Amino acid sequence: MSRVVAVAPALPGPPHAQDVISDVIAPLVTGTDTRAGQLMRRLHRNSGVRTRHLALAPERYAEVRDFGQANDLYLAVGTDLAARAARDALDRAGIAPEDVDLILFTSVTGIGAPSVDAALVDRLGLRRDVKRFPSFGWGCAGGAAGLARVHDYLVGHPHDVALLVCLELCSLTLQHGGTDPADLVASGLFGDGAGAAVLVGRDHPAAAAAPGPEVVATRSRLYPGTDADLGWRIGASGFRIVLSAGLPDVVRGELAGDVEGLLEAHGLKTGDVTRWVVHAGGPRILDAVEQALALPADALAASRASLAAVGNLSSASVLDVLDRTLRAGAPGGSPGVLLAFGPGVSVEMVLLRWSTAG
Repeated sequence: MSRVVAVAPALPGPPHAQDVISDVIAPLVTGTDTRAGQLMRRLHRNSGVRTRHLALAPERYAEVRDFGQANDLYLAVGTDLAARAARDALDRAGIAPEDVDLILFTSVTGIGAPSVDAALVDRLGLRRDVKRFPSFGWGCAGGAAGLARVHDYLVGHPHDVALLVCLELCSLTLQHGGTDPADLVASGLFGDGAGAAVLVGRDHPAAAAAPGPEVVATRSRLYPGTDADLGWRIGASGFRIVLSAGLPDVVRGELAGDVEGLLEAHGLKTGDVTRWVVHAGGPRILDAVEQALALPADALAASRASLAAVGNLSSASVLDVLDRTLRAGAPGGSPGVLLAFGPGVSVEMVLLRWSTAG
């Protein structure tokens, strides 16, 4: 067993209204293609997103013309943002940086070697012998997968403290002249942000006192034949989104059996779950989750609120939703399910149980 002690999101700069962002970036993405520009604005309006936070001021995106420049900005802006999320999570947990035994860092919108987690060692004051686990490739599933892998570690190290950090600066992957429908959708759906979570093992003193949920179990699933439905194509212009219109159908057709299998192994049914913490993948993805699991209309309210306020934060999204859920509270002792979808197509699921003190 492990327990989530604290979660903290971090967002860059002030929120920008979706229509303001559309006005600024439409000429960069669609140029003089009037039909593409009209389609892009319609997709932005239908994205479920009202505001987003961006790594740069909107007018600065005209300056970002190549992959190297974008990645330099990712490392500079992103390291500061990741440090803020991690520091806030540790402060909320009441745990000193030097007490962290493992840091798992995940991101899919930039790269670095050394990776950002190495820079966080000095930024946060972590021990020089802290175990580091940098990850690239989980995509939007990274927050859920990160929680699951941290849990696996803590089961074997029940006295330890682990720090999960998710960082995504999706706006720096903006494709100038990218009029492919997937590029147009992505330009209006994804936001920038980071998130961090502090977890402890069963025998750590904080495990008994923390009001956060216990991690009961995890499950991963990779759906065959879907590798072309979600991911990146990487070339001279950097990361270019792969996003199939059929992705909601995959969720609608496959998810129920996987979630039900996870719950049945612990004597539960979907009706027993009081909190659904689902990565804010977009309105069609959230609709597909609701339909697949036959959830009540308000079950994904926290996910829809996150989508509206900050957009899809990729790996950090599910931590933003979890933070909103923790602040709203949950019935003590009740189960929750946290899940997110990533390239593959994959789904990562985490079964939670809320503390009786929560």
